[in-house]
Amino acid sequence: MTKLSVNINKIATLRNSRGGNVPNLLKVAADIESFGGQGITIHPRPDERHIKYQDARDLVSVVKTEYNIEGNPIQSFIDLVLETKPTQVTLVPDAIDAITSNAGWDTVKHQSYLQEVIKEFQQNGIRTSIFIDTDLKLIEAAAKTGTDRIELYTEEFATQYDLGNREAVKPYTNAAVVAHDLGLGINAGHDLSLDNIKFFKENIPNLAEVSIGHALIAESLYLGLENVVNMYLHKLK
Repeated sequence: MTKLSVNINKIATLRNSRGGNVPNLLKVAADIESFGGQGITIHPRPDERHIKYQDARDLVSVVKTEYNIEGNPIQSFIDLVLETKPTQVTLVPDAIDAITSNAGWDTVKHQSYLQEVIKEFQQNGIRTSIFIDTDLKLIEAAAKTGTDRIELYTEEFATQYDLGNREAVKPYTNAAVVAHDLGLGINAGHDLSLDNIKFFKENIPNLAEVSIGHALIAESLYLGLENVVNMYLHKLK
C-alpha cells in the first residue's frame, strides 16, 4: 500500500492568520495519525509564513509515524533538519519568495551540491528524497547523487487530468519505472486530490508515498478531516 503523508502547512496558515494557537498544529498532527495517516509532512520556509521552525522542533515529540520535512537546503534549513532528525528530508529547489513549489531539481547542474547535502543527511540517519520532474535524464542524474528516493512533481499531471487528458500520466509511469530500475524509491506530490489520486496510484508502479496537503485540507472543509484521511487511504490501497 502507498503511504499517505499529510502536509499540515495549511493548518499553520490558518493558525497564523489569527495569532494564538487555534487550530493547534500539534493536536491536528496527532489526530491525523489517529485517523490512520501514515506520515506528517511540513515545508517550513525562511519567512515562516506558515510552518515555523519551532513547529518543526515541537513536532518531533508528537509524530509517531513518519516525519517528513521538505525545503530548500539553505543553511538554516540544513541546521533545522540535522537538529530534528526527521524520518525523511525532501529537498525542494524553492525560491525564497515562492508561494508553493513550482519546479523540480536540475540534478545534472546541481549534482555535486546535492551529493554533498545528501551525504550529510544520510550520515545522520535521515532518509533523503529529491523533488523532481519526469525528465529521464534528470532521474538518472538523481541516482548519481546518492539519494534514497525521488518525489515526482505532479502538478502537470493534475492539471491535464482535470482537462480530461489521461495520457498525461505516462511520463510519470515511465519515470517511476526508470527510477525503480536505478534503485530509487518513489514518492509523489503536488496537486494530488481525491479526484485524481486513485488513477495516479494505479498507473505508478512501486509508489511508496504521496504527500498531500492543500487539496486534502480543502476537501476536509466539506467532508471532515477524519473522513477525508480515510477516503485517501481507501483510494491508495
